[in-house]
This record gives sequence, C-alpha cells and structure tokens, in this order.
Amino acid sequence: ELVDITKEVEDIVCQSKISTGIVNVYVQGATAGIMIQENWDESVQNDVVSLFKKLIPSGVWEHDAQDNNGDSHLKAGIVGPSENIPIINGKMGLSTWQNIFLCEFDGPREERNIVITIFESKK
Repeated sequence: ELVDITKEVEDIVCQSKISTGIVNVYVQGATAGIMIQENWDESVQNDVVSLFKKLIPSGVWEHDAQDNNGDSHLKAGIVGPSENIPIINGKMGLSTWQNIFLCEFDGPREERNIVITIFESKK
C-alpha cells in the first residue's frame, strides 16, 4: 500500500522555521520505501501497486523460504528508503501534483518509523 505522509512532513518543516534548505524523509526497515508521486486521485497509487505486483510477484524468491517476503525486499530496494525535498521560503518545494508516500511492501503494519532530517542552507 501507499500511504500519503505529505501533511505530517509539511507540519515538521513548518515547525522548523527553516526558510531555505532540504528535508530528507527516510523510512527505517528493509521492506518499505519512500516515493514522491501524484495524489490527484488513487489511480496512480493503484497503478504503482499493480505494476510492482506484475513486475515482482510474491512467492517465487529464494528469501521466501525465510519469512515469505522476498518480493517486499526487492520492491523496497528499487524504490529506495528516502527522498530529499528542497525547502523554499519555508515550504517544501513540491509541485501541485507531488506528494510524499510511504510505500509499505510487507504489510499493512501498525507502525513504521520515519526519520525526518532537515538541513538549513546558510548564505
């Protein structure tokens, strides 16, 4: 599943009072990722999930013998655990159609730890 976390990150950036810099959004765990994608409606998120199911099916990987989530590890490796977003005039520099998503490939889970790191640009 893809979970939109844009608002939570936006709140942290706003609280930081940093005008210019970069926010890094990082998910801990080897079976999840962070992706910037459109959130106009759910069709793009559904398409992302469908694409990964077609490209990387479950139940056919060597690691499945350990804990039956080999596909989750591969999907997370392709997406990656983090994204960097510029901070411009105190706000994230996302376009109108860009949102930040937690990609949960081994769930749903009750909890994932997401680390937000903000770097301030100095003149």
